[in-house]
Amino acid sequence: MDIEDLHTFIEVADAGGISPAARRLGVAKSVISRRLARLETQLGAQLMARTTRGAAVTEAGEALREYAARIVADAEGAREAIHPAGDLRGRFRIAAPISYGPTHIAPVLACMARRHPLLHIHTNYSDQMVDLVGEGYDCAIRVGHLRNSNLIAKRVGSIYGKLVASPCYVQTHGAPETPDDLADHQSLMQGTESWRFLDGDNPITVHPRGRFKADNPAALAAAAVEGLGLGYLSDSVTDELIKDGALVPVMVRYPPLPAGIYVVRPQSRHPTIKVRVLTEMLAEWLGHTQ
Repeated sequence: MDIEDLHTFIEVADAGGISPAARRLGVAKSVISRRLARLETQLGAQLMARTTRGAAVTEAGEALREYAARIVADAEGAREAIHPAGDLRGRFRIAAPISYGPTHIAPVLACMARRHPLLHIHTNYSDQMVDLVGEGYDCAIRVGHLRNSNLIAKRVGSIYGKLVASPCYVQTHGAPETPDDLADHQSLMQGTESWRFLDGDNPITVHPRGRFKADNPAALAAAAVEGLGLGYLSDSVTDELIKDGALVPVMVRYPPLPAGIYVVRPQSRHPTIKVRVLTEMLAEWLGHTQ
């Protein structure tokens, strides 16, 4: 049995069909079908049952799936043991936030691609949370305060921010002095999130309220400039606006708790060399020393 055929079978089984597996692997659907057919012929069993929704794993396919995953993982581990990190190759799928990734993560990925010409890097920039296992990603870059999950996370940097408002908002509504004062103000939010501040070394959690919400920090910054409320935003978004006088920091005695920048990956025995190299490059680029 060919390792590539086994890997293709796993992708089809996980993706639920030939078309999504082809998109994951970046090959034509005819290539996927040919590999599946070859594997089924060699084993003398039908592995996938075609359905109106795509493809479902048969009983024989379920039996093969566990063995195939071990074989492919062992083969990948052997390949990485033989080839040094300087010979990274193959496909590397990454999910990164659109509000931070193109400016802070993209340069590192471009550098990684330059150093490893045999590596094919495919990056999806979106603020939507992706299913790493279900959608076939090797890892993701996530920013903020991570929720508990079954993923393995490695912190590679920190993001610092401020609570800001426009001068006209402060003139009209005043500025909050303490986290308790936020109940009397309009807040610009991404959803129903909590805001976390530091009182000395002690974290304080606040549940803000507001009528303007957006899933992108730049949109929230624009709303803050228009005087619609208080923005809980990173320095990378507000530095220029503060310098230009469009926004001013408020409640400075209680700075926002620094958020983390993380590389997250599905659980496995060991991270792949590709993930390890990216993690090390990001930590160096972002100046994280912990």
